[in-house]
Amino acid sequence: MSGFLKDLISPIADVIGKVVPDTDAARKLAHEISTMAETQAHAIALAQIEVNKAEAKGNWFQSSWRPFVGWTCGVALAYHFVGQPVIIFAVAMFGLDIPALPEFDMASLLTVLMGMLGLGGLRTFEKFKGVNS
Repeated sequence: MSGFLKDLISPIADVIGKVVPDTDAARKLAHEISTMAETQAHAIALAQIEVNKAEAKGNWFQSSWRPFVGWTCGVALAYHFVGQPVIIFAVAMFGLDIPALPEFDMASLLTVLMGMLGLGGLRTFEKFKGVNS
């Protein structure tokens, strides 16, 4: 029993010894009171573990935001470096007149993408070192 619980239960056990004349019954009652606190603390810990398990499962929104951002950056990067030049070439080749194609702020896009790639690389390093958190 922890020191805190022992300090809390000792005065109660003394009172029980004075109130209950049967020594065996007093000891049994004091023991039940002391184990009741430990049982309650154990039940609270188990309930918290169940809450932690439920939160760890997450949901679609929690588990999908990072892949969504990654795919968005990948598609935007592919458009900027592959799609847009191909479209401009095809339009020029066929002599078509189209409005200006949209331009992305590549500085912001690359900041997000490199941040995600850096975090992914850090996680790979952690796995290599055996950190499982």
